Amino acid sequence: MVEKIKQFIVKVGAFFNEVGVELKKSAWPTRSELMESTMVVILSVVALGLFVGVSDFVLMKLLRFIL
Repeated sequence: MVEKIKQFIVKVGAFFNEVGVELKKSAWPTRSELMESTMVVILSVVALGLFVGVSDFVLMKLLRFIL
């Protein structure tokens, strides 16, 4: 039982070591790239929210008119 725990701890340590190695290989965005991407996401979410809200409003009015 103790041996299995030791093996588990070694495997977990190796996993985190490999994660660190892979993260160093990653190409991280610059601050300006990150800010631009964030603005695109925020504007897209706002635009989609407005579209859904307006569509809901129009369809609700249309359904009330029909019924």
